[in-house]
Amino acid sequence: MLERLFQLREHGTTVRTEILAGITTFLTMSYIIFVNPEILSSTGMDKSAVFVATCLAAAIGTLIMAFLANWPIGMAPGMGLNAFFAFTVVGALGYSWQQALGAVFLSGVIFLLLTLTGIRSWLVAGIPKSLRAAIAAGIGLFLAIIALSSSGIVVANPATKVDLGDLTAAPALFAILGFFVIAALDAMKVQGSILIGILAVTVLSMLTGHSEFYGVFSMPPSLAPTFMQLDIMGALHTGFVHVILVLVLVEVFDATGTMIGVAKRANLVPEGKPNRLGRALMADSTAIVAGSFLGTSSTTAYAESASGVQAGGRTGLTALTVGILFLLALFVAPLAGSVPAYATAPALLYVAGLMLREITEIDWNDVTEATPAALTAIMMPFTYSIADGLAFGFISYVVLKAATGRYREIHLATLLVAVLFVVRYAFFPA
Repeated sequence: MLERLFQLREHGTTVRTEILAGITTFLTMSYIIFVNPEILSSTGMDKSAVFVATCLAAAIGTLIMAFLANWPIGMAPGMGLNAFFAFTVVGALGYSWQQALGAVFLSGVIFLLLTLTGIRSWLVAGIPKSLRAAIAAGIGLFLAIIALSSSGIVVANPATKVDLGDLTAAPALFAILGFFVIAALDAMKVQGSILIGILAVTVLSMLTGHSEFYGVFSMPPSLAPTFMQLDIMGALHTGFVHVILVLVLVEVFDATGTMIGVAKRANLVPEGKPNRLGRALMADSTAIVAGSFLGTSSTTAYAESASGVQAGGRTGLTALTVGILFLLALFVAPLAGSVPAYATAPALLYVAGLMLREITEIDWNDVTEATPAALTAIMMPFTYSIADGLAFGFISYVVLKAATGRYREIHLATLLVAVLFVVRYAFFPA
């Protein structure tokens, strides 16, 4: 049956290899079941329900990937997208989390239409490489400031805006320890280094009396507090135009880039030959819509899937294994509830550092490429908004290219996005 479903022999793999690859991928990305509830619960969402929604959205997206595309890619609510949801849409702009879920739904529907019509591929091809790299780096910086502030390493200061916190305080010490554990284990190629770091800090904080232990296993909590709570009509409010635009843009670049990168490593997109990229793109689009109904931010493909590919994963059986493990994770809700914010902060900070690698893809010798890219990355943390970072980047790119007579280098997709951001600031100021 597995051979018929996943064509294992054709891909030169075995059941054992695929299952081990799936376990490897799950270990490297399972930190999201602890981090996502911590981030989204800051909006007032029920933490236990978000935990269930996270596991279910990850399982649904990954299983669709397994059976529809037969690719070894894991799906889950995306880092950066969850921060945008919680700290920008709800925290800074003041919308309700129900409206934010409505925006996720609408972005998913638009994303699905873009995928079906082929516009998604056109958008990805039309956005400059430098801006794509800067978006990833900027989201990394945005995650970094969230991690540093939630752990008390960086604090507010009325004179200098930001300042160094009390490094002798328990949250800061635990976060610093967790970061070094994760970095050291990852340097030694230990699978699941991020998850191990989170659990190590959690256990240590319990042993020292700084956090409570609620248990490990239980029946899954109720999904009712977040299930079908999205406010679609509220998200159709004019102020949500740029929110939906940002969600779609980040989803397009993040998921598409990740999928192509992992698929190339697995040799699943050979030049000039048919491939299943179109089906894979459908998987993340439908997962976003499903996640909005369950009660979580946008679901996307995970770059950590490359670890499973490195372990030999080549088919959807790897993804099927990941999906099943996310379903089994539903039964560790008490453990997820025992994880303090300063235990997930090192994971955020480490992921932020990995995302900053993308700045090497920017052409720093070309001012018309480097300046918009730098503005994109810089403005995200300093305005505490991924949306504003994108706006500064796209608008400055178009202005600089046009001002230097290089308007032919402006792709229609880039121009369209820049115009939409200008319209947003001109007519729908926050």
